[in-house]
Order: sequence, then structure tokens, then C-alpha cells
Amino acid sequence: MTATLTPTALPPLTRRSFLKISTVVGGGLALGLYETAFDPSAAAQRGPAKDVSPKAFITIAPTGIVTIKAKNAEIGQGMKTLLPMLIAEELDVDWANVRVEQADLDDTYGQQSSGGSMSTPTNWEPQRRVGAAARAMLVAAAANRWSCPAEEITTDHGFLMHGSDHKLSYGEVAAEAAKLSPPPFASLKLKDPKNFRIIGKSQTNVDMPSITTGKPLFGIDVKVPGMVYAVIQRCPVFAGKVKSFNEAEIAKLPGVRKTIVIAGMLPDYNVPNPVVGSEPGLEPGIAIIADTWWQAQSARKQLKVDWDYGPGAAQNSDDFAKRAQAMLAAAPGNTIRTDGDFDAAIKSSAKVIEATYSYPFIAHAPLEPMGSTAHMKDGKLEIWTTSQTPGSGRNSVSKALGVAPENITIHMCRVGGAFGRRLGNDYMVEAAYLAKNVDAPVKLLWAREDDMTHDSYRPGGFHGLKAGLDAKGNIVALRQHLVTYGDGLKFASSAGIDGNEFPAGRVPNYGLHTTAMPLTLRTGPLRAPGANALCWVGGAFLDEVAHASGKDPLDLNLELLAATPIPGKGGRPDTLNPTRLAGVLKLVAEKSNWRNRKSTPGHGFGIGCYYCHLGYFAEVAEVTVDAQGKVKVVKVWAAGDVGSQIINPAAAENMVMGSIIDGMSEMNQEITLDKGHVQQTNYFAHPIIRMNQAPVIEISWNITDFPPTGLGEPALPPIIPAITNAIFAATNKRVRTLPLSRSGFSFA
Repeated sequence: MTATLTPTALPPLTRRSFLKISTVVGGGLALGLYETAFDPSAAAQRGPAKDVSPKAFITIAPTGIVTIKAKNAEIGQGMKTLLPMLIAEELDVDWANVRVEQADLDDTYGQQSSGGSMSTPTNWEPQRRVGAAARAMLVAAAANRWSCPAEEITTDHGFLMHGSDHKLSYGEVAAEAAKLSPPPFASLKLKDPKNFRIIGKSQTNVDMPSITTGKPLFGIDVKVPGMVYAVIQRCPVFAGKVKSFNEAEIAKLPGVRKTIVIAGMLPDYNVPNPVVGSEPGLEPGIAIIADTWWQAQSARKQLKVDWDYGPGAAQNSDDFAKRAQAMLAAAPGNTIRTDGDFDAAIKSSAKVIEATYSYPFIAHAPLEPMGSTAHMKDGKLEIWTTSQTPGSGRNSVSKALGVAPENITIHMCRVGGAFGRRLGNDYMVEAAYLAKNVDAPVKLLWAREDDMTHDSYRPGGFHGLKAGLDAKGNIVALRQHLVTYGDGLKFASSAGIDGNEFPAGRVPNYGLHTTAMPLTLRTGPLRAPGANALCWVGGAFLDEVAHASGKDPLDLNLELLAATPIPGKGGRPDTLNPTRLAGVLKLVAEKSNWRNRKSTPGHGFGIGCYYCHLGYFAEVAEVTVDAQGKVKVVKVWAAGDVGSQIINPAAAENMVMGSIIDGMSEMNQEITLDKGHVQQTNYFAHPIIRMNQAPVIEISWNITDFPPTGLGEPALPPIIPAITNAIFAATNKRVRTLPLSRSGFSFA
């Protein structure tokens, strides 16, 4: 028997997944979804999760215009467009009739962070179900009006149809649908991908009109009535404190309203071997509040501060390098993984290859500096911010100020670049702290120099590597010793290495060891954290091994991927799918005509591959190198496998191109310390790739039968070994130290 879908006919809902329908102003429809929280480290697999409260995602006006809330922060990766695309597809509306709004932080949306390339895999199905449930409610409303079975109603481009006699727009039944109970998620049938009309088609970024016309959109654009402006002078040495400053003189300067000494909320770094967290707390400094930011910044230049530099003043980059070399020559401090008997295998090897690789600290250097706007009134705090993790930021603010989370409102602004820097929320805590001490809304804005000298840096590292080959050129032994920062097995943020780092588990006699040295400096994840350095070290050294064995580097990688894996000993399951990584290697080899490419003096080709953040990429770089060591990256071929669906093709290509250019920039950059002072203060000393240095980039996709995954990070790591391997092919000189300038090269 077919029954008409009515509120009383619907089965009861579970707390774990349901939609709440409510009428909104104008007779529209509003929908909310229970979503589960996701753990990126669980590789996008859903496990037991805390339920969240319902919140409206969709509003359908009587005119048929559909407004969809984008719940995650837009940091340039396209989520403000992609997530609404998922909802709109299953809702079965015309994308031209969709309007997108950025959601504020609200627990009822579920997880709202943007990082780790996880927004796509964690939202691929849940956001589609939001749209499917909304469509079901509209169908039920039409079935009630027409007194026909819901199963006989079809939808198309925002219209409901029953045969040739009945047709209604969504807007005409939105108010009726709002009165209905929703269907259980288990009953919802999602579209067959072959019927997608929005997903898989290139859609223009919804913010593009505002960006191209210069309309206020970013955090730096926020203006609130009665707002004052703030800058903070932090100690040139991390964690240094204020002893005294010329307070009376600063107070007399034009526009200055107030100065505030921030004592800071940091751990005690005077203890031996400190390990600084990526978000250690409120850093000490002097805040200047003024009528305009320029007045505050101008006053800051007149500061005369007597600093207590603290233990960080003893740090020098040259000392780190010397100490690392001594540690590499000594026995490792820790063992991460061992397979077989490396010592015995290396002694019997027909050929031994050894090399030392090193890479520096790097700043994130996004175009939009850090900052937030905050206003505290009647015990409640309102913040406009550019955080990648607004929920964590709210918790940090709550802890620092003693304000209950429910009394903190977070408005999420579009972000002018993040690359992992805004996973931390120090700037949000600073703005909130100032708002608590100033009777007005406060806009805190960092200067470029603040951004460069008070970052959470990508940590540097030093690697000693040794490999043994048998008489046939096969790898029989490989050992890696990483000297990094931390204390014992407690590494500085993003400084460690995992026991499954490729080619672990594919070499019969293998050792991975670490030694840590203390660091009083903040470090943290940079785009493709860990992978952006480890892929270069591993991929470049395997290229050395391939040449020593007389094998094509492509073949060596494919042989390793085809080897029977040794059970993981790295503390977590090895999630690498060797078939998928081999697939992109073969694809990029085909597209670049790798087998027929011959490197000649001054003109070389290199290949690199990697798996990270659930994505698989292989890249081939073509370079020319002149007699002065000027490197021109002529072309890059990239092949990626991020699952069964490229959701927004144009945005996906943009992400890959941006990743490649970003990776090239990292090859130029370094942060160095002298007596604890960061020496690089702006882009002239920490350069990014210029437009005329960007190569031609050709992108290919290997579509596989796996759920779609993210693109913020996996395309970046392989470009670094691909380029350095190509430089070797063109010059017969190895790049074992980054930035390129320390190896005698630079980008033309």
C-alpha cells in the first residue's frame, strides 16, 4: 500500500540524525542537520561522535531563491562554494538561484574547522543529505496539496511535478513543507553520480564578485561603530617580557588612547629542554590603543622598551646546525621503527649510498596578516575573526578571559590565506583580551613584520640517510636519522616523523631514528605539515639511490610500491594504498612522456610522488639551469587521485596549481635566528614565487572508486623533490640543503 506522506505517517527520528523544519520570515523553509563530529586522524572514517544541536542550513524564499549557509571557514580552498554545491545538488535546484552566506560559529552546525584537507571527506555525504532531506520535505508538502503519493512526484531545477497536470516551484510550497516532520536519514536515497548537474561542473567562487570589485569581505575589512585600533609590540625574542617602557611619552602621541602591558600567559621556558606547543598561550607585549591603526602603528615606532629576553636569547641558527651535525655523527637518541637487521645488511651490501639533508624553519606568510576585532559588553564577547579553528579559538578565549563559551559569539570572516597559521588562535585571544580592557570594540591588526617574526614556524630538520644495494641494484637496507626539536620523544609541534614514512615497510632491513634538541620557539603545521619536508628528503634520496643502482627513479618507486609490505611498527596503521600511488605515478609518466624524456646538460626532468591527507599525487618537473645556477621551472605535470569525484573542477585545478607554486616558494624561504631574534621580517627576505616564475602546469586526474577527499595539501609535497631531482638531472649536482640559495641555486 502506498500512503500519502504526512507528519503522522513518518517514523520517529533518532537523535543521531534528523532535520528540524521551522517556518522563517517570508513563508520560507529553514532546515537544520544533526551531524557527527569528525576526527581527521581517523582518515575520515566515522566513529562514535557527540550529537550536536540543529541549525538552519537552507532558506527557500517564496520567490524560489535558495540561501545556503556554508558552515566551514573559507581560507581560499573553496569550501564556501563547495559545501553549498553538495547541498544544492541533492536539493535539486538551479545553481543560478542559490545564494550563499557564511555561517557564524554555532555548535548546531557540527564541526566547523578548515584544515588538514578534511572539509571534503567529512562533509561529502552529510551535506548532501541536508539537501536530500529538504527535497523530501518539499515533495511531501506537494503530495499533501495534490493528494497524491509522494513517490509519484519528481523534482527538477527547483520545481515539483506530478505528471503533466501539476507543477509548483519550491517557493510556493516552502511554508507548507516547514510544518512537516522530516524523514529519517536512512530512508533518503542520494543521487546517482551520473545524474549530477552541479557536482562535477566548474562553479565560480561565490565570493569572486566581491573580491574583484574590492567589496569588504575579509577579516581585515571589518568595521564596527565606535571601533578603536590596536597594535602589539612583542619582544623580539619569543617569550621575552617587558621590564619597562616610555609609557608617559607614548601616551602623549596623537590619537593614542591607552597602553596596556600584557604580562602574558606562557609556560615557564626557563626549565630545561622546554617543548613549546603550537598554541602556547598569550604572548607578552605592549598594546597601544588609538583612534586609527596608523596612529597606533606610528606610536609603536616611538617605543623604547627594556626587555627581559629570557632563555630564547641564547638561540642561534648556526649553533643548531653545528649541534645537529654532532648528533647525526653520534648514536640516535630514539628509535621509531626497525625492520630486519640494518647493520648486518649494510655490511654485506654491494654498494652504499650516504647523504645528509637539511631544511630550515619557514614562516606561513599569508597575504592577510593576523588580527581580529572584538567587543565585550555586559559580560558577553563578540569576535570577528579569520580562524581556521573558530571552536578551538572560542575555547582558548574562554580559558584566557574566564568568559563562558556560551557568552562568546564568533563571526567567521573570509580569510586572506592561512596555510596552517590560523589553526592557532593567539591573535583572537589577544583581541579578546584587549576588548576586556577597553570600553569599545577593538580591532587588532598585526603588521607584516609581526607576522614574520612571531609565527608558529614550520620546524627545521636535519636528516642523515644511508642505503645499501645488493649486486642487482635492489635496496636491501635503509636507515634514516632525523635530528629535530623537542625533548626525547616529545617533539616540537610538526617536528616529528611517523614510523610509516615511505618507504618504511617496503625495505627488508630498515631503521628510523630521531634525536631531539631543545627549542624555545613556537612551531606549528605549515600546509601539508611534515610532508612538505619529509617528502623532499625521502623522494630526493630515493632518486640518489635510483641513479646509484642504474634504475629509472620511476621504476624504483614502482618496485617499492609493489613490494610485500612489512607490518607497520610506527604507532598507527599504515593507510597508504600502494596501488593508488602507483596509479598516479604511471599516469604522470604517461602524460609527461617520461620514458622518452632525456635530460641534457642544463635541461633536466625530475619526478616525485607522495601520499598525504588522504590524497595521492605524482609530479614531473622540467627545468633549465644556466651557468649561474638560475633555475627556470619550465613545466610541471601533475597527476592526482582524490577519489571518485572532482566536485568543482576549476577550483580543484586552482588548488593544485597553488600547491605547486606554494611548494616552489618554500624552496626559496628560511627563517633564521641570531641571539633569538628572527632575521627575516618581510617578503623581500622570505620571498614567494612571482608570476613570471610560475611554470606551465598540466593536471590529470586518476578517478578511483574511493570517497572524495581534499585538495588543500596533497599536491604540494611532490613538487619539491621533482624540482631538485630535475636540477640534478640538468647539472649533476645534488640539492641537499634548502633553501636553494644554500645549495648554489635560485629561481630565475
